[in-house]
Amino acid sequence: MKLMKQKTIDTRRSELQNIRKIIIPIILIVLFLTTLNLAQDKKNLTLDECIKISLENSKILHSSKMKIISSEAQLSQVNASRLPSLSLSASYTRLSEVNPFEVNTPFGNFVISPSIFDNYNAKLSLQQPLFTGFKLSSSSDIAKYNSLAVKQDFSKDEQDVIYSVKNAYWNLFLAGKFKEAIDENVQQVKAHLEDIQNFYKQGLATKNEVLKVEVQLSQAQLNQIDANNSVKLAVVNLDNVMNIPLTTNVQVQKDIKIENENIDELDQLISKALQNRPEIKSMQYRVDASKSGITLAQSNWYPQLFLSGEYLYAKPNQRILPTENKFNGTWDVTLGVQLNLWNWGATKDQTDQAQAQYEQVKDGYKTLQDGITLEVTQDYYNLIKAKEKVFVTEQGVSQAEENYRVTDERFKQGLTLNSELLDAETALMQAKTNHAQAIVDYELAKALLEKSTGGKKN
Repeated sequence: MKLMKQKTIDTRRSELQNIRKIIIPIILIVLFLTTLNLAQDKKNLTLDECIKISLENSKILHSSKMKIISSEAQLSQVNASRLPSLSLSASYTRLSEVNPFEVNTPFGNFVISPSIFDNYNAKLSLQQPLFTGFKLSSSSDIAKYNSLAVKQDFSKDEQDVIYSVKNAYWNLFLAGKFKEAIDENVQQVKAHLEDIQNFYKQGLATKNEVLKVEVQLSQAQLNQIDANNSVKLAVVNLDNVMNIPLTTNVQVQKDIKIENENIDELDQLISKALQNRPEIKSMQYRVDASKSGITLAQSNWYPQLFLSGEYLYAKPNQRILPTENKFNGTWDVTLGVQLNLWNWGATKDQTDQAQAQYEQVKDGYKTLQDGITLEVTQDYYNLIKAKEKVFVTEQGVSQAEENYRVTDERFKQGLTLNSELLDAETALMQAKTNHAQAIVDYELAKALLEKSTGGKKN
């Protein structure tokens, strides 16, 4: 009996060992693949790299490119109408059987028109507009200006995408800086709590002072939770802007040094914006297209002149008499003129409508210029303010660090109050977050001014 139990135990041990031999490699493989996947999803990207990825993946830009292709195809279609058009047609007709047309004379019967029951014909037609009252030329100009305007719309969409990337990138940078400051604050408060607890054990501090630091630590840890979540959300937002999987853990640069860059004068920036902004160029083209629309509306006041020609190859060819049951070719050339003598003032109404639309577009162009001038002015002053804040907050960080160092040393020597150290810790964290916010505000203000002036893309 004991031997059977021992054999059973040995058998189970052997089975467990075999299972372990199978499961452990599987677990190791799964862990390896998971680690590899996490490593693949983590990307260290610079701002320029993020912009490049976003421009390649943007659905907005893809849609704009399709608009360009469509407008170019429309222009090609309009231009084609100014060129000769060539068409070919062919047919076969089977006629019912009838008696041929004959003339009876004393000298016999003569067939005037024989009965041909199988009819074949092929016709080649050529048509060339010679003068259409400037209708075709103005239509071509409208299509050309609209195509150029769409290309400028693409440039505007491109700048919008670039700014969206910069905005998401610097917000992730800011979230990371906030997290660093809060993590540091948590460690400082933990060290402070350890010191105050030691003082309490030695009878050098009260229980209430310990509780104050514990409350401070709880608040710092709550802030830490929020900061961690903010970083995750900022990463997801940047992933979304770049149109990459939202699980990609993008890492941005940790530090940035603000150089004392010169800012152009406001008048120069406004002039640059009015020359370079794609919205301005697009609106200029639309003004030109609207002006050509007036010419198009007036075209019905002029005669329309066309040249056409045909070559007919038929069996029988009806132009050849008497009719022959064989293939013959004939041709003709036509010069046609058409003039609309009266259409109840429709041409005048169309011209008035086109003129009114032209004035509306010109007013929109002037309004756009005023809006851009205001936008550049606001962005200019916001950049100056942001630049000043960067250097002020940088000094604030240095002062807060020195204040914390001195206060911490004095606290450890028992020369300052517990509440003063708590204030110094909070002030240091606030100074660092203020500086990080100032840096991001400056970078975004700079990016916004570059966008509003139609300047460099990155």
